[in-house]
Amino acid sequence: MCGTCGCSGGSEGGTGTRIALPHSPPHEGDHEHEHAPGHTHGPGQAHDHVHEHAEPHHGHAAPVAIRVAEEGPETVTLEQRVLAKNEELAARNRSWLAERGIVAVNLMSSPGAGKTTLLERTIRDFAGLRPVSVVEGDQETMLDADRIRRAGSTVVQVNTGAGCHLDAEMMRDALTTLAPVSGSLVLVENVGNLVCPALFDLGEGSRVVIISVTEGTDKPLKYPYMFAAADLVIINKIDLLPYVDFDVARCEEYARSVNPGLRLLTVSATTGEGMRDWYDWVAERY
Repeated sequence: MCGTCGCSGGSEGGTGTRIALPHSPPHEGDHEHEHAPGHTHGPGQAHDHVHEHAEPHHGHAAPVAIRVAEEGPETVTLEQRVLAKNEELAARNRSWLAERGIVAVNLMSSPGAGKTTLLERTIRDFAGLRPVSVVEGDQETMLDADRIRRAGSTVVQVNTGAGCHLDAEMMRDALTTLAPVSGSLVLVENVGNLVCPALFDLGEGSRVVIISVTEGTDKPLKYPYMFAAADLVIINKIDLLPYVDFDVARCEEYARSVNPGLRLLTVSATTGEGMRDWYDWVAERY
């Protein structure tokens, strides 16, 4: 199981299926997901666990120790950075992308916020302007990858099985398969989840959180780590505003209370309204 969030998407002992590699990865060496070693206690023995979690920060995740103590004569402390291997590999991914002038953007949201629809329109509108390739993250199926391929982009599907997020190793393997050309745009559609993807640096240049007006206005307050880790928030499906109870101004206020410098855009990936602002933001990454 993943030592950070408890999912079984890690490279050791996980059940998630992984993408096939047709040739060597872009980085040397084997990088395996690191897990805290197990330990046992006899009857009546006390224990003091320190579990590693991460506090999102642009470009990396810093470990935070959370202590759960019980009374007793013996203390066993486990202080291991379970994200250390991921951070190391993410740094290599970032260097690999930078050397080739490739812009990588990690798109994160809850299920149904409209990531795939936004990607489809982006791919079509970028046709002839800049090469776009996509890393698709889902627990199962090739459904979204098929949609992206029909939109005109090269795509690699990463199925994580029970895993709830992509990690830097999956990103490395996907980049190997995609082999994006220099100066291109790589868009990553992470697994639909507003918790764990914020903890795992992929080596991307920017992080974008997509929420839709069909979700609650208070999403930034309920999932602060995700919004604290974001460079941009896209409020999607604004064509539905007349039919739902969603306060855009208050949602923006909540988001900036978590991340004061956060930039927010309002769009409809279905109608195209506001998409020019998204394209301009992407262009600023180059």
